[in-house]
This record gives sequence, C-alpha cells and structure tokens, in this order.
Amino acid sequence: MQEIANLVVDTLNGLLWGKVLIWLLAGSGIYFTLRLGFIQFLHFGHTFSVLKGSRQSDASGISSFQALCTSLAARVGTGNIAGVAVAITLGGPGAIFWMWVIALLGMATGFVESTLAQLFKVRDDKGQFRGGPAYYMERGLGMRWMGVLFSIFLIIAFGFVFNAVQANTIGAALQGAFGISTWITGLAIVALTGVIIFGGLRAIARFSEVAVPVMAVVYLLVALFVILNNLGELPAVFSMIFKSAFGLEEAAAGGIGAAIMNGFKRGLFSNEAGMGSAPNAAASATPYPPHPASQGYVQMAGVFIDTLLICTASAAIILLAGPQEGEGIMLVQNALTSQVGSWAKYFLTVIILFFAFTSIVANYFYSENCFVFLEHNHPAGLFWFRLAVLGMVMFGSVASMPFVWNLADLSMGLMAITNLIAILLLSGLAIKLAKDYNSQRKAGKLPTFDASQYPEVQAKLEPGIWDDRSAVK
Repeated sequence: MQEIANLVVDTLNGLLWGKVLIWLLAGSGIYFTLRLGFIQFLHFGHTFSVLKGSRQSDASGISSFQALCTSLAARVGTGNIAGVAVAITLGGPGAIFWMWVIALLGMATGFVESTLAQLFKVRDDKGQFRGGPAYYMERGLGMRWMGVLFSIFLIIAFGFVFNAVQANTIGAALQGAFGISTWITGLAIVALTGVIIFGGLRAIARFSEVAVPVMAVVYLLVALFVILNNLGELPAVFSMIFKSAFGLEEAAAGGIGAAIMNGFKRGLFSNEAGMGSAPNAAASATPYPPHPASQGYVQMAGVFIDTLLICTASAAIILLAGPQEGEGIMLVQNALTSQVGSWAKYFLTVIILFFAFTSIVANYFYSENCFVFLEHNHPAGLFWFRLAVLGMVMFGSVASMPFVWNLADLSMGLMAITNLIAILLLSGLAIKLAKDYNSQRKAGKLPTFDASQYPEVQAKLEPGIWDDRSAVK
C-alpha cells in the first residue's frame, strides 16, 4: 500500500515541481522584485530598522517582533539543517546557490503577501487579529471558495504533514544520539506541544519570542567557529557551489536541473516565501509604523535570516567537512562531529530539538488560523482540531522519512500555487501600499495608513481595524 502511495506522491511532485511551481515561484519573485523597485536590495537597511519599534502592540494583536519570531519559529526548523543536507545530497552543492536565489527573490514575494495579510485582517470572537491568504482571498478578491481551498491545503500541510516532518526529525536525531525510542520521543513531543497550543495565540507568541532568538544565535556561533577554523577552504567551497549550480562539474546525478529543483524545493520549504504561511503571523501583529507595508518589511527580514544566514550556516558545516556518511540530519551530525569533536552530535540533537519543536508550535498556529477562517471566525471545535494535530505529531515520530518528506513537498506545492495566484491578482494593491508607505517616509512622516485614500478596497476592510490608529502603545 505504501509503495502505491509513494508512486502517486512522487508522480504528482514531479509534475508540480518540474512543470509548474519552480517557474511560478521564480517568475513571481522576479515580477515583484521589478515592480517594487528591487525593494529587498535598496531598502535592506530599512527592513531591519523597522524592528526598532517592533515590540509595540495593543490588546488585539501581538507585537511585530513576536509575529516575526512566530514566523521564524515555523521557518527555522528541520529545513534549515536536514533540508539543506537533503538538497546537497540530491542536487549537489549547487543547490545551495539556488536556495540563495529563491530566498532573495522570495523577500519581495514575502513583502507582498504579508502586506496584504495586514490590510485585510479581521478580529475573531475573542477580539484577536486574524488574517492571512484565506482572508485576502475572501475580502480582497471576493473568492471565499479560494480561501477555503487554501485553508484546507494549509491545514493538511502545516497542521498535519509539516508537523509530522518536524517530529520525524526529532525522533531520528534523539534515536541516533541517545538511542531513545521514537515512540518515547513522540509521546514527549505530544505532551510538550499540548501544553503550549492549548494556551492560545499569546502563549505561542511568548514562547517563540524567547526560544527563537536564543537557538538561532547559538547555532550561528557554532557555524561561525567552523568557518573561521576552515577559512583557507572557504574559496574552494564557494567555487564548488557556483560550478555545481551551473553544471560545470558532475556534483549531482541530475546536473543543473537537479541543483535548481532541489535548491528551490528545499529553499521554499525553509523560507516559506510565497507559500502563504508567514502572512498568518504577520496579520496577527499590531504594526508599527501603523501601516500594512511595515509588516511586509518585517517579514522580509524573516526570509533573509532563515535562508541567507541559517541555511548558509548549515551548508558551510556540511561542505567544509568534506564527504561524510549518512543522509539528512545524520549527515550534518557527522559533518559537525568531524569539525568540533564528538560532543557535536549531542549539541546538534539539542538544536534540532528546539528548531523542530518551535516549528511544530508555530505550524499549529498557522493551521489554527485557517481552521478559524473555515468556521467564519468562530473558534469552536478547536479542542478536537488540536487533538488531531497532536495525533499527527505522534505519527510523524515513527513514520518513514522519505515518504513524509515527499508528502510535505506535495502539500506545500498545492498551497503555494493557490497563494501565488492570489497575490499576483492583488499585486497592484500591494505595490500601491508600498509606494504610499515610502512616499510618507521620504516626506519625513511616520507612515500611517489612511483607508480613505483607497476607495477601491475601503468597503472590503473590517470595520474598526484601520479606522482607529491611536491604539498602538
């Protein structure tokens, strides 16, 4: 039965990624980069300066910094370690170059989707901000059916499949390092996850705000140590990446095609730009400056941190170590051990544990957001939904890795296509918002959104969301 399932999933992935999604992702990224005036490059400094006021919030929303950390919690997971290893194994070192490319292009895509999510957000029954692709599909495009379709894809991907992937990696890492049974690991993950997700959105945001910066900095410091220890090898590694990226050496069985496909697949899995996931966190924030485009800038920073910093750190560890045995997380463990000693296996296990666990928590939040959308902003039935998510976490802990990864690729691809179509249709509005934001900046003003300047969408906005901008504290 599993062989048939593998065949079906592999066939669909080949069609989706080989014929549709790669070109849609790259094309959208190029289009948004050009229409926004190379915003990710020319406004790179502002991307991070926005974070200076990012701890401000009100009673309805979490802070921009908490939204960034929540989205990073989902982004910074096994894709940054095990996913990079998979990309290099299947696509050669050149896959890393194409991960960089899709991340740089994805920063513009991430700006568009997060800006739109902020604009069309609503309040749920508890007064908390909710939003994301499903909401701008319903309100911006008038296509609730599209939002329902996206929500189903996201719930499958993030609520179930991606959480299974994260749990799978935790189980494999703990079994490899300490010989702990995957069943025991699964039960422990379920218990810890349950404590946090039953605490609601603010509990998730508070957890992410503390855990994500610490774990990211620690991992980057270890990678920096490896790089400094091998400075003489760095030019050769970069040369190998670029040669492999353009098929100038036989580093991967599929040549340049394998490098591009695996770089794009694993890049999207890691940074999530264009997938429609991060906008769910972006919409929950109280933005500062009080303008939808400010969240676009905040989430651009998330794409950069995820791929250009953390994925590159993993690639450096693997490639500087030279050929190693193993695949996925085992490859990274062996590579780091060869560089810093046997303690690395245990260190990486702890890092993976935190990376993957925070991803599970944030992934749940995304799926909860879409579940609430399906229930017309009434969070009834969440108890049973949470139990179903926890059940999938348990399944992932003991499942076969290749099948889980392949299923993740399929579900990710379907939701990405749906979201990319929506943001392309709404791109004119997002570009107008970006121009408004930056014209106010140039005039020396604090960018502030005035819905009356947008008569084409004013009636589509939730009453009271953008009418009172004095609530930011």
